[in-house]
Amino acid sequence: MQAMDTPPAISIKNLVKRYAPAGNAPAKLALDGVSFDVPQGQIFGLLGPNGAGKSTLINILAGLVMKTGGSAEIWGFDIDADSRNAKRAIGIVPQEVVFDPFFTPFEVLENQAGLYGVPKAARRSLELLGQVHLADKANAYARTLSGGMKRRLLIAKALVHMPPVIVLDEPTAGVDVELRRQLWELVGELNAGGVTVVLTTHYLEEAEQLCDRIAIINHGQLIANKPTRELVEMAREKVVVVTLDKPIGECPSHPAFHKCEKTGDQVIEITYDKDRSNAGEVLSLIQGMGLGIVDVTTREADLEDVFVALTSRAAA
Repeated sequence: MQAMDTPPAISIKNLVKRYAPAGNAPAKLALDGVSFDVPQGQIFGLLGPNGAGKSTLINILAGLVMKTGGSAEIWGFDIDADSRNAKRAIGIVPQEVVFDPFFTPFEVLENQAGLYGVPKAARRSLELLGQVHLADKANAYARTLSGGMKRRLLIAKALVHMPPVIVLDEPTAGVDVELRRQLWELVGELNAGGVTVVLTTHYLEEAEQLCDRIAIINHGQLIANKPTRELVEMAREKVVVVTLDKPIGECPSHPAFHKCEKTGDQVIEITYDKDRSNAGEVLSLIQGMGLGIVDVTTREADLEDVFVALTSRAAA
């Protein structure tokens, strides 16, 4: 946990990006006064629907897009006043997997280290390949690597200059379940080694499992920024799944039930407001209707419930 006097890894204040009109299209406000800090040593999730402004924000931090207003600091370095040190403090892992197919992974890392001016004696190319589980592919042509290996090589490439902060932009988009798990483990290992990780993702399960804290952006505005556990607890609805002793025709109804769905001849799912009722009260109501209960399971709200509630509320 970050101490109170420890400066943030990234500090963003009132960040604005307005794209000029293109053709007949009007000017687009991609970021509308976004402010938040990324605490040192955490895995920080940046969530939002497509077009919310996540990629614009990452590209501003990477120095690829000029901001319209506001400020941003990386490891205490202002991205405008001290852009050289700011860039050295961050490693960006882009969504797109692009390599020269005729370079080996070792050469890819050596070239990247050269771009950052890392002296030969200080380069860690083989160590990094081991860290991302590619040591045995050090001298294979990049074109022969699988999609998952290329993703891992991208992460190693972002680490050549030993930045204290790494940003992974949708690292598991379009990959299979096994590779996603491998990448999750790698992110955890990097963080355990002291690297602050910023993760943009639209996989809510991923954010919930990995992130210590989550910020949600929608329509260029910050609509939430809380520890993951607190964010999940914002969902007021809970679900109780009840197996009855005999088939029923229609779902029972009651003002305390937000929703009741039949998911089988003898199974109903009841959604209720946890601030107004509890599972025991819901079950008592069901029994009071003359229904016998055989089995009960409850489902906590997850990040998806919160995400949908917050983004739909912001759009209203």
